[in-house]
Amino acid sequence: MDADALVAHACDSAGLDDFGSHSYRDGLDRLVHALDAEAELTELGVLALEAQITTNLVNRLRVTDWCSTNAEARSRPVERPIVVLGLPRTGTTLLSELLHCDTANRSLMRWEAQDCVPPPRAAEFATDPRVEAARESQAAMDALNPGFKAIHYEAPDGPTECVAVLAQDFKSLLWAVVAHVPSYAEWLLECDQTSAYEYHRDVLTLLQSEAPGRWALKTPHHSLALDALVGQYPDARLVMTHRDPVTVVASLCSLARALAGTFSDGDHGAAANRLWTDIAAAIVGRVMRWRDLNGDAGFVDIGYDALVADPVGTVRATYEHFGEALSPTAEAAMQRYVADHPRGEHGRHGYDVDALGLDRVGLTERFSAYRERFDLGPEGRD
Repeated sequence: MDADALVAHACDSAGLDDFGSHSYRDGLDRLVHALDAEAELTELGVLALEAQITTNLVNRLRVTDWCSTNAEARSRPVERPIVVLGLPRTGTTLLSELLHCDTANRSLMRWEAQDCVPPPRAAEFATDPRVEAARESQAAMDALNPGFKAIHYEAPDGPTECVAVLAQDFKSLLWAVVAHVPSYAEWLLECDQTSAYEYHRDVLTLLQSEAPGRWALKTPHHSLALDALVGQYPDARLVMTHRDPVTVVASLCSLARALAGTFSDGDHGAAANRLWTDIAAAIVGRVMRWRDLNGDAGFVDIGYDALVADPVGTVRATYEHFGEALSPTAEAAMQRYVADHPRGEHGRHGYDVDALGLDRVGLTERFSAYRERFDLGPEGRD
């Protein structure tokens, strides 16, 4: 894999050559090196990752071009976004889907996140041809890894995570989960992510130009870069989900193995355990340090058990914390979503701490400060 060749191919495909800045290049070079040296990709994996990298580069070119000719739209503020963060596997997807049910909110849609230009129009959200393209892409992925839907599922015409946008600056946990690239992930945990969030804001201003609304965003990645996030969105309302970290790490390691294994024949199980345990520790450690310095006032904390037991009531309480009321129409839409999408609708995600080779006692000790701060006891099952 050759980073220069991928950049040249993207420029040819887009008919453009201005990436806005070179902030993306260090991450791209490190990612490509890690894919070659560590990921043990199959031939299909090489083709798939090259195509994914090219897609991200092409979209960045088009976003940069749009921003250069739409200065007025680019200057419009992104006001008071709701940002869901916290550890993965803690109900962030369910919460994101519920927020999407409220038409007052504007979610980042899966079909628009990597194909932003032209900006989608609100009246055409259901008929935009990019929706069908996303369905076709999802069907192809389901054929390659049919069991993954039971672990994590995003509807092609539904909300997605902000990692899809951050990936276009090549500072995103997305790359670490689609392939085993530990050196890239270690660099990501140490690098300055300001440029990724500057680009993220450019994308949001583009997307809201024809389809406005109050943004409801989510990704656990935000926990790693709160300074950069709040630097772009100082009035962000932060919602942090919580769950027993031992269960979370087991589920997360299982997910990482399943997804990275789609395009690799390598046995990365033990290394994935170490890497994703470190990432989980970084997520909670950084949030706690940030809150120690800046206070808890901007946060709402949601326990996984409470969210699962009463999803709509949890959202209602979150709105009330921010001084807003959940409208009857939005509440009814959320109730319908919960009824239509029962837990485990795509199958049960089975995982076990011991079978995965994780150290239960060590995990309990490593996350003890987080457990104590948010009163998290062990779950009854893995």
